[in-house]
Amino acid sequence: MLQLNSLHHIAIICSDYGKSKHFYTAILGLEVIREVYRQDRQSYKLDLALNGRYIVELFSFPNPPHRPSHPEARGLRHLAFAVADIAASVDELKRQGVEPEPVRVDEHTGKRFTFFADPDGLPLEIYEA
Repeated sequence: MLQLNSLHHIAIICSDYGKSKHFYTAILGLEVIREVYRQDRQSYKLDLALNGRYIVELFSFPNPPHRPSHPEARGLRHLAFAVADIAASVDELKRQGVEPEPVRVDEHTGKRFTFFADPDGLPLEIYEA
């Protein structure tokens, strides 16, 4: 069996780099580690951290193809972030102009959670931990 230590990062390709950079940094609060423009690929690569830990690579490419991203489509279903207070997190998302779904309760754990979308419609979740 492969011995995995932890999740290293998630890579996201966006359609509007400026809008997505703002969303992931100013709204979600991820910290910029480094930003590189790769001239040969006409692409930005933005490395982001959560609480000082590298977690997301945000890429821009010219004309990236669309990918189905509905919750039940094959492939990555969503990216979830743990929060201490779901109500405060929902209020902050709304204050920033992001409209989350109604808060639900996980029937197996009793924890509260909700979904919302990034600028490209990627489903994101906040889960009260």
